[in-house]
This record gives sequence, structure tokens and C-alpha cells, in this order.
Amino acid sequence: MLDILKHAHSGLRWVVLVLLIITVILSLSKMLSKDARMTDSLKRIFTINLSAFHLQLVLGLILYFISPKVQFNEFTMKDTLTRFFTVEHAVMMVIAAVLITVGNARMKRFSHNQKKFRTVFVFNLLALIIVLLMIPWPFRGLGAGWF
Repeated sequence: MLDILKHAHSGLRWVVLVLLIITVILSLSKMLSKDARMTDSLKRIFTINLSAFHLQLVLGLILYFISPKVQFNEFTMKDTLTRFFTVEHAVMMVIAAVLITVGNARMKRFSHNQKKFRTVFVFNLLALIIVLLMIPWPFRGLGAGWF
């Protein structure tokens, strides 16, 4: 079960990254456009981005409670790998999920499309930066692979 969840969580990161990048690019281009309208297809993309991230978060939270990489003992903060998965990765990814959720919720409050796109852009860009910094990339030496 652990291996299936790890592979699902690791593979879904690519979907989440692509959706975040698409959301940031679309919202930026619409924000800079003079006559940008919020269409149903844009709303759908933003909602799919939010849903995919929430699914990733749920998988991550399940892994948080069953993974041997997450430990609560006197050595947790002293060991780089354990600290990363127990504290840094988990907390920052929850913050990224909150940013995306708040951005989508705030977008719905505005009547002016430029403000909607600016809100989506800022919140998703911040989330994207956090995600890119907190993924356990193979070159960081945290024992994770590309998939």
C-alpha cells in the first residue's frame, strides 16, 4: 500500500506542476490583456488545478501518517531527511494548498476580470514557487527519484 501511494503521489506531482504552470501563464496573459474575459473554460482549468492539488494534498497527508520517513522523536530536527519530510515539506505544501484555495475563493468575489486574473496569478505563482522549492528533487539528496 505504501509503495502504491508513494508512486501515485510522486507521479501526480507532474500533473500538479503542469496545471500550476498553465494556471500561472494563463492568468498572467489574461491579466496583461486589455479585453480579457473570464470564460467557462478558464474557470474549469482553475478548478481542475485546485482539485488536482487537493488530491495531491490528501495523498500526501495519508503518506504523512504511514511513511517511515516521517518520525517524531528527539532526532527528527537533527536529521536533514527526517526534518524535511516531517516538517518542511508537509508544512510548506499545506501552505501552497491554502494559497491556491484562497486565490480561487477571492477570485470569485471580484466583478472586474483584471482583478480576478491578478488574484489567481499572484496566489498560484506563490504556490508554484513553494512547490518547486519543496519537492524532494533527486539532486537534493533526499532519497527521492523523478517518479
